[in-house]
Amino acid sequence: MGGSKVQFNKAHKTRFASKSSRNVHKISSKDKIMMSKPDRGVAKGAKAIRLQRNKMMREQKRAALLKEKRALSGHSSSPRVIVLFGLSASVDLNSLEEDILSLLSGEGNDSTFPAIASPEYKLRATVLKAPHSDLLTCMEMAKVADLIAFVASPNSLDEADEENHFIDSFGSQCLSVFRTLGLPSTVVLIRDLPDDMKRKQELKKMCTSMLASEFPEDCKFYPADKRDELHKFMWLFKEQRLTVPHWRNQRAYIMAQKVDMVADENYSSGKCTLVLTGYVRAHGLSVNQLVHVAGAGDFQLSKIELLKDPCTLNVRKGVDLMDSENDIQVVRCLTPDPQKQEPLVVENVPDLLAGEQTWPTEAEMAEADRNHEKRMKKKRLPRGISEYQAAWIVDDSDVDYSESDEDGDDGMVLDDGDSGFPDQKFSNGSEFDDDQASLNLRDSDEETDTDSVMMEGENLTKEQIADQIRKIKEAHAEDEEFPDEVDTPLDIAARKRFAKFRGVKSFRTSSWDTKESLPPEYARIFAFDNFSRTQKHVVAKALDMEQELSDCIPPGSYAKLYIKDVEDGVASKLCILAKKIPIIASGLLQHESKVSVLHFSVRKHDTYEAPIKAKEEFLFHVGFRQFMSRPIFSSDSINANKHKMERFLHAGRFSVASIYAPICFPSLPLIALKSQGEETYPALAAVGSLRSVDPDRIVLKKIILTGYPQRVSKSKSTVRYMFHNPEDVKWFKPVELWTKCGRRGRIKEPVGTHGAMKCIFNGVLQQHDTVCMSLFKRTYPKWPQRWFPLQSSA
Repeated sequence: MGGSKVQFNKAHKTRFASKSSRNVHKISSKDKIMMSKPDRGVAKGAKAIRLQRNKMMREQKRAALLKEKRALSGHSSSPRVIVLFGLSASVDLNSLEEDILSLLSGEGNDSTFPAIASPEYKLRATVLKAPHSDLLTCMEMAKVADLIAFVASPNSLDEADEENHFIDSFGSQCLSVFRTLGLPSTVVLIRDLPDDMKRKQELKKMCTSMLASEFPEDCKFYPADKRDELHKFMWLFKEQRLTVPHWRNQRAYIMAQKVDMVADENYSSGKCTLVLTGYVRAHGLSVNQLVHVAGAGDFQLSKIELLKDPCTLNVRKGVDLMDSENDIQVVRCLTPDPQKQEPLVVENVPDLLAGEQTWPTEAEMAEADRNHEKRMKKKRLPRGISEYQAAWIVDDSDVDYSESDEDGDDGMVLDDGDSGFPDQKFSNGSEFDDDQASLNLRDSDEETDTDSVMMEGENLTKEQIADQIRKIKEAHAEDEEFPDEVDTPLDIAARKRFAKFRGVKSFRTSSWDTKESLPPEYARIFAFDNFSRTQKHVVAKALDMEQELSDCIPPGSYAKLYIKDVEDGVASKLCILAKKIPIIASGLLQHESKVSVLHFSVRKHDTYEAPIKAKEEFLFHVGFRQFMSRPIFSSDSINANKHKMERFLHAGRFSVASIYAPICFPSLPLIALKSQGEETYPALAAVGSLRSVDPDRIVLKKIILTGYPQRVSKSKSTVRYMFHNPEDVKWFKPVELWTKCGRRGRIKEPVGTHGAMKCIFNGVLQQHDTVCMSLFKRTYPKWPQRWFPLQSSA
C-alpha cells in the first residue's frame, strides 16, 4: 500500500549517463560558428552606425560653437557691450573707463562714435558707465550688456557698516535686479589696491571671499589698477565665450547709437518719424514686423536702411574715423510689403450689434406693446383668486393688499425690475438642502425659550450698535488670521451692498462659468484657443521670416530704422533721454501688440517697505518692453481652477499678478517699479516672471460676514450683528454658515426687526464662538489710463 510517505526516485541518474547523452542538448561547434557569423556582422554594423552618428553629432556641435563664436567675436559681429557698474558709491568709474578706452584705441580715443575698434585685440566694444543711484538706467544697460564688469574698491571698507562692506544698499538692490533679468557674462574688477604686494594679495583675497557668494561660480576676479592688468583682462575677455540670458535670444533688438526725429509732411497730425541708428543684434530684423521702442510703445516701420559699418577692424591708414562717420554710405534700403507687413492692432473693436437679432416686424412690435400694457395693468390680488374672479374686480378698486400677503416665500426670488442682481444664484434654499444630510443637522419642531425671546438690543441706536460691533471685533477677530472679514453696513442693505457676491459650497469643486457676466473690457482684448500651440507657430514663422533675405537685415549689420507715426512729444522725450540712457528698439513677434490678460509670478522685493495694494499703478518691465499696469494679486491654487484674490502683495511669498497688457510670449523676467513722483527715481517694488496669457483664469474676491451668538441652546442659536434687517436674512438664507471653532450650519429664520436670526448647526455651539458666512465674486484687473510711460494719459 502506498501512502503519503512513499519514496519517489529520479527516473535517470546523471552519473550513470554517457557523455554523449549528457551533451545532446548542446549545439555543436560547427553550427555555433555558422550561427555566430551573421550576428557578428550585425553587431559590427550597428556599432559602426552608432559611431558614425556620434561623430556627426560632435561635428554639428563643433560647427555650431564655431558659428556662435564667429557671430559674437568675428568681423561681422556687432560690437560687444561692456557695462561698468560700481558696487559702492566710492568707486571711481571715470578713471576706469578712460583706462579701458585708451587701451582699446591705442593712441587715444578722439572719436565721438560710441563703439571702438581695436586691431590689437581684434575686438570691437562699446563701454557704458552705469550711474550710481539711477536704477532705471542701470536696468536698461543690463538688458543689452554682453559683459557686466562689477567694480569693487577697498576704499569702501571704511564707509560701510554692513555685513558685506564692498557692496552698499544700492549695489545690493541692483544685483538682485540683475539676477532677475538674467546675468550675462560677469567679471569683478578690483581697483585702488596698494602697491605693497603682501597687502595687495590680502585685500584681493578678502574681496574674493566676501563677494564670491554674490556672483556665479565662473565669475573671475581681476585687479585693474595697472595697464598690464587691464591688458590681461581684455585679452581673456576677447577669447571668452559670452553667455546671455535666453530671453534676449528670442527677438532682434537694437541699442540706438543715435536718435533723431523727422517731421512728417502733415504738421497738424502731431506725428513724426523716429530714426534710430545702431547695430542689429541676436536675430535678423524684418522690415515687415513691428518694433517696440522702450517706454514709447509699439510701431510700424516705414523703411530700413542698411548702412556701411563705420567702425571696422581693418581701418586703412590715413582714413579718419570722423570722416567715415559724417559720410555714411547706404548699402541697401528695404521697404515693407503691404501684403506681408504686420498690422498694428492693439485693441479689439467690439461690434455692439453682433449679438442682436433681426429687426422685428410691425406685427411683432404691436404684440409686444400690447403685452407691455397688460403687464402694466396687472393688479395685485390676494391668494386663492382665479383669473375668472379677478375679471370682476374693477380697475379703480380701492382695495389695497399688503405686500406681506403675497410674500409667501423667503424673498430670495425677486422681480427682474426690483432685484438688479444678475449674479445672484440663490433659489429657495435648494443649494443648501441638497447637502443637508452631510451636515448632520438636528432639526426639531420643538420650541425653545430662545425662539420666542426678542432681541435685547431692539431699542439700540446705530451708534450704539456700531460701538458694540467694534468692541466685539477687538475681542474676537484677528486681522492676520482672518484678513477677509468685512462689516455689514448699517445704512445700506446687505443684499444691495453685496449684490454681486454669491455663496460657494466648495471652493475647489464648485463650478464657475468663465464666460459669465464679463466686464466691458473683455470685449476689447484677445484670447487664444490654444496658447502653447500658437506660440510654437509664431516662433516658427519668425524663423522663416528671418530666412527671407529680401526683407530682413542680418544680425551684426549697422542699420537705420525709420519708425513712423510716433507722437512729437514722445519723440522729443526720447531724444533727450538718449543722452543718459540707452534707447532700445526690439522686434515683436506676431500678435505681441494685441492686448490680453497676462499673469505673472511676483514677490515683493525686500527693500520695499510700503504696502502694495491691488489695482495701484505700476511700471512693468517685461524683457525689453515697458508698459503701465494696475494689477490684482491672487494665490496660486494647484488643485483648483479658482484662485483667491489678495488685497495686498505680502512679503516673503509668491503671488500671481494679473494685468491688462500687450501679449508677451513666455518666459520673460519682470521688474515692477512704483512711481514716487516726477522728481525722484521710481522705487523697486516687486520682481518675478511671466507665467501665462489666459483671460479665462478665475480670480475670486472673498469676504466673510461675521455674527455673534446671543442665545445658545445646544445646536441652535440666535445670531446677531451679521445683518441689520430681516430682508437681508431671508436673502442670504441659502448660504451655508461656519464657525471659527469648526461647526457648520444654516439659517432657519429671521428674528425681530434688527437682523437677528435663528441658526442650526451640526453640533453643540460654544457661546464664545463666531458665526461666519463666506461670499465670493469674480474680480478683474483695472484698465490702465495709459499703456506706456512716455505717453500722455488718455
